[in-house]
Amino acid sequence: MPEHLIVLGGGYIGLEFGQMFRRFGSRVTIVHRGDQIVSREDGEVAGALQKALEAEEVEFLLEAETKKVVKGAGGEYVLTVQRPGGAVTVRGSALLVATGRAPNTPGLALDAAGVETDAGGYVKVNGRLETSVAGIWALGDCKGGPAFTHISYNDFQIVYANLIEGKNLTTDGRIVPYSVFTDPQLGGVGITEKEARKKGYRLKIGKIPMGWVARAIERDETAGMMKLVVDASNDRILGASILATEGGELVQILGTLMLADRPYTLLKGAIYIHPTLAEGLWTLMENVAPVD
Repeated sequence: MPEHLIVLGGGYIGLEFGQMFRRFGSRVTIVHRGDQIVSREDGEVAGALQKALEAEEVEFLLEAETKKVVKGAGGEYVLTVQRPGGAVTVRGSALLVATGRAPNTPGLALDAAGVETDAGGYVKVNGRLETSVAGIWALGDCKGGPAFTHISYNDFQIVYANLIEGKNLTTDGRIVPYSVFTDPQLGGVGITEKEARKKGYRLKIGKIPMGWVARAIERDETAGMMKLVVDASNDRILGASILATEGGELVQILGTLMLADRPYTLLKGAIYIHPTLAEGLWTLMENVAPVD
């Protein structure tokens, strides 16, 4: 077990492995070049997750770009890191590079078959997951994100339906659920508030801390929050983030409502078992209000 693990990258893998090794007993420092971890998320959600990890003494260096790594005396890793205030040195006994992945498609000679790839090497596909060559399909991570196992499986379902069953399924408008398996889990579905604002939606937002949820209080697991992003024009859910002990489970309830294309108010009038974490959704719905 490393005495001091340095993790490059504040995304899913970096955070999950960072917390895991901290609980094993390692000192952990996460070095991330962005100004917030899990950069896709809204700021208050990412901030709440960082606060929960810092409570376990996981250390963070944000706005920190690693310029150089050398192996020092005794096998120590020495990183030169550029921060807004200048260069700093970070030393650790082990290094985990969690800065993303690149497809290994260059070794497939796809150009010889006429299959087009983008600048990053990902296979170009249309909504039906067909490549630029008739009869050649691509699914999973090789076609680009979202890079989740469950999305790769849904890709398979689409290809199978189109190729074998003669259907016309597509990834267009696909509602994507996901979870970061830290503790608390960060469960998400659909789009974030900042993405919705970029798309020009008029919004309603609901937010509550997990400290308002009776079951979370009883379990002494109040770290985190729930957030709901709603289209103000029709009360449909655009997306949600649930940072909670079972955030990945809870957010799928909201994902089901999105698939049904029903307004969030349907759950506002639902009966929830007491005491459950899902009961917190009622309080979340009660706190939905228009925002500028």
